[in-house]
Amino acid sequence: MLLLRALLVALGLFVLWQAVVVLFAPAPYILPPPAAVLAALAERPSLWQGDLLTTLSEAAIGLVAGTALGVLLALAMVILPPLRRILLPVTVVSQAVPVFAIAPILVLWLGFGLAPKIAMATIAIFFPVTSAFHDGLLRTDPQLLDLARLYRAGRFAQVRLLRIPAALPSLVSGLRVAVVYAPIAALFGEWVGASSGLGYAILHANGRSETDVVFAALLLLAAMSVVLRAGVDLLTRNLTPWAPESER
Repeated sequence: MLLLRALLVALGLFVLWQAVVVLFAPAPYILPPPAAVLAALAERPSLWQGDLLTTLSEAAIGLVAGTALGVLLALAMVILPPLRRILLPVTVVSQAVPVFAIAPILVLWLGFGLAPKIAMATIAIFFPVTSAFHDGLLRTDPQLLDLARLYRAGRFAQVRLLRIPAALPSLVSGLRVAVVYAPIAALFGEWVGASSGLGYAILHANGRSETDVVFAALLLLAAMSVVLRAGVDLLTRNLTPWAPESER
């Protein structure tokens, strides 16, 4: 359903885009017509055969790594409360510095390959996941926790049997928010230093005033974000059957 809705919205935007071009006739280097953008996609298969796959790989690996890091940090802060006083300020401070500001440092440390882009995507992903999952872990029903203590359940048993199941809906919400950040973070990394990827293609096309190529790359980036979000929805659809969603 998400992909179908995204396709319908895209068609509507294309119609509006074409209407703006017809009515105002902007210069092609300012706003190219949709047909020119689609032609750029067809004439440059490297955009979707190479650059798209590069950025998708960086975003997907960063999403997995950021999710794993976020989950581990949230669990550590709940299992070891004294650790929360250290980790919580660190996670907040890590988001005070914009990702694109540390991109040059990561490229300097990790080189021009996939590593700095994956690191940037991981940094962008882990905070929403940590924040949402940690909040869910802390919002476990106190009466259930009291019952667990009555049966002499230890902290690890409480976390495994009560807190984690109760926090899974929050984790899913955090993932849905975080997944859209991964492609953007990877794009920033490619702008700083890369030899392929959609960010690399946009940077070079912008320098040559190839606006149609820039728009083509942006369309691919938007499509990739929708596909990643749909993938997260598909993977988490049956993760919390005890907390079904309702669209009514």
